[in-house]
Amino acid sequence: MPRTPIAARGNCGSFPLFPTLLRSFPFEPKLTMNHLQAMRVFLKVAENGSFGRAAASLDLSNAVVTRYVALLETHLNTRLVNRTTRSLSLTEAGLAYAEGCRQTLEQLDAMESSISQSATHPAGTLKLVAVASFSLFGLTPLLQRYRAQHPKVKLSVTLLHRPVDLIEEGFDVGIVVPGQVSSGTLITRSLFRVRAIAVASHGYIGANGMPVTPASLSEHTFLAPSANLHNSDWSFVAEDGHVETVTLEPAYSVNNAVMLRQAALADMGITILPENHVAADLSEGTLVRVLASYQIKGADKEVSLVYPGRRHVSAKTRSFVDFTVDYFRSESVPPFPAIFQNT
Repeated sequence: MPRTPIAARGNCGSFPLFPTLLRSFPFEPKLTMNHLQAMRVFLKVAENGSFGRAAASLDLSNAVVTRYVALLETHLNTRLVNRTTRSLSLTEAGLAYAEGCRQTLEQLDAMESSISQSATHPAGTLKLVAVASFSLFGLTPLLQRYRAQHPKVKLSVTLLHRPVDLIEEGFDVGIVVPGQVSSGTLITRSLFRVRAIAVASHGYIGANGMPVTPASLSEHTFLAPSANLHNSDWSFVAEDGHVETVTLEPAYSVNNAVMLRQAALADMGITILPENHVAADLSEGTLVRVLASYQIKGADKEVSLVYPGRRHVSAKTRSFVDFTVDYFRSESVPPFPAIFQNT
């Protein structure tokens, strides 16, 4: 049936649920699509004071309009309309019901309009979870630019060390590393890869010498991420492709990359960190590469954007996903000195 919406006022957040409005009326509010359509038809009859004019404005036949009103009266067990051959008037119950229909349908239309707009226009609060060490130096420029384009979207950001169930914990989107997300059905979009390198301070190397092979690392003080983040076996790939695996027992371990960097800067030993994290230190000479001709197998981190694979993705989530993917693909994005691994 054609639907004639009543102009919505305000947004749905300010309205109580529409069945509440009906509780003051002497019937049980069993709302169905046909029931709502019957309410719209009855209200149009009340507004026009005529079955014929109501039928014409709704592009329905007189018989259909009459049938809708009769069904409502049967449902309510109450006469709503006084009919004569020349005129139509509402009963006392009809007047009360018409006003109730008006309020209910205005509220319903406002609610539908608000929800429909949220599906097509980014708005509301976006709940974002990110790896704890993806610091504000790397995350804030992205969020600032996104908000500049989508000012109606509010951002609620949570930084976590632990694995997260995106759906169970109510997040819209995550910027994560492998193993951090435990949710099942998710869409994954790769953002960037962070290469891991071994580093130490000039002070430490000056006092203890520079390792020349992976095996010689066992003679040095090793600073490691916590065991739940990486085991004690580290594999190094030489330029000729030869792989050498060494077991390194840490003298110091911590679950935070910032602390590992600080320990290395304090001359405490050799550690392995994401290259972007120590880029400024290497440039300034406060840290130096160790075993620079080797690649560290399996230590690189793929940072990805994930979001629930629902059929209907909200406009705020879709806009953030598209913006973030484009942002990291752009050559104009500056290098981030503090994009860390999951530590």
